[in-house]
Amino acid sequence: MSRFNDPNPFDEEEEVNPFSKGAAAAGRVPPVASVPLGFGGKHDATVDVPLDTMNDTKKKEKQLAAWEADLKRREQEIKRREDAVAKTGVTPDNKNWPPFFPIIHHDIANEIPVHAQRLQYLAFASWLGIVLCLVFNVISVTVCWIQGGGVKIFFLSIIYALLGVPLSYLLWYRPLYRAMSTDSAFNFGCFFLLYLLHIAFCIIAAIAPPIVFHGQSLTGILAAVDVISSHVLAGVSLWYYHVGI
Repeated sequence: MSRFNDPNPFDEEEEVNPFSKGAAAAGRVPPVASVPLGFGGKHDATVDVPLDTMNDTKKKEKQLAAWEADLKRREQEIKRREDAVAKTGVTPDNKNWPPFFPIIHHDIANEIPVHAQRLQYLAFASWLGIVLCLVFNVISVTVCWIQGGGVKIFFLSIIYALLGVPLSYLLWYRPLYRAMSTDSAFNFGCFFLLYLLHIAFCIIAAIAPPIVFHGQSLTGILAAVDVISSHVLAGVSLWYYHVGI
C-alpha cells in the first residue's frame, strides 16, 4: 500500500520524536520551539539609562538652541548692514575719504553698528590727531633745523611722518574698524596688541629722550628744554607741540 493511502503514515518504524536515534540517523533537524522574546516574555532585557546622560543631553540641546539663536542674530545683523550699504549705493571697496582726494574707504555711519559708532568716531579722531602731530613735528623740527639744529633731524621727522601716518592706519585703526564692523575676535586681538606699541611710541615721542640725535628729531619735553636755552623760537615751537599733545 502506498504511503499516501496509509491512514497513519507515521508508523512505529519512523518515530517523530526529535530526540530519538532514528531521527538523528536519518539526518532530520529537530523543530525549533518558538520562544517569546521581549515585550513581556521571560527573556526581556532591561536597559538602564543613567539620569546624568539625560541631563547632559538636555544641556547640549539648550546650548545648540542658544548657538542657533546667536547665529540667526548675527545673520540678521550682517543682512542689515548689507541692506544699508546697498541703499547708499556705496561698494565696500569704494574709496571715499578724504572727500577732496579719496584714498581709503571709510563709512562709519553705514558699516559700524549703532552702539559702537561713538567709540569708532573717537578712534578716528585719535588717528587724525596722530596725523596732525606728525605734521606739526615736521614743522617744529624744520624751525629747529633753520636755527642750526642740523639737516639730519629734518629728514628723520620726514621719515616719521611718511611712515607713521600709513602704518598707524594699517596696524591699529584699520583692524579696529574691521573688528567693529565684523565683530571679529582676531581683529580685536590685533588691535590691542599693536595699539600698545603705538602708545609706547607716543610716550617716547612726548619725552624725546636723547637717543637719536639728542632727541631733537622728536618734539618732546627734553628736546624743548635743550633747544629753548639757545633758540627761543625753536624751543617754544617744540614746547607748544608737546602741550598740544
